[in-house]
Amino acid sequence: MKKFKIFSLVAILLGGLFLLGGCGQKELTGSLEEIMNDLNEYTFKGYADDEKPFLANINVLQDAPDNVEYYIGTTDIEYEEILASEPMMGSQAYSVVLVKMKDGADIEGAKQKILDNVDPRKWICVEVPKEDVIVKNRGNVIILIMVNDETFREKLDKGFDEI
Repeated sequence: MKKFKIFSLVAILLGGLFLLGGCGQKELTGSLEEIMNDLNEYTFKGYADDEKPFLANINVLQDAPDNVEYYIGTTDIEYEEILASEPMMGSQAYSVVLVKMKDGADIEGAKQKILDNVDPRKWICVEVPKEDVIVKNRGNVIILIMVNDETFREKLDKGFDEI
């Protein structure tokens, strides 16, 4: 009987661990380009090409700090890589930026620096209200979403959680 109780207790504990492990978000895998492609596929599924923002993926490297500041508002974070998706030209405010952070970096602090410093009025004729700027993370990947179209903004936000 004692062995049965111990076995039951171990089974309950292991079951609880599996249950808790399944409730969290899975880690994002793949390159930032693959993550961005998955996000765009999720967000724009079912839209005709002329209904989507005109997107161009732009790699921003560590040795180009002026560009980094344009996309995320700061260079004062410990990032490994950044990928920005913005229209080459257009009449809507649209900027989605993925930031892969270095191991051990202060992710919460980096998110706050981005939110505090990014310019939601960086475009000539359009802007995103500050309260509509989204900065969040999954693991060591931070996403910055500045999109003035509410439908696309919400789909990008939800897509980042689900991809």
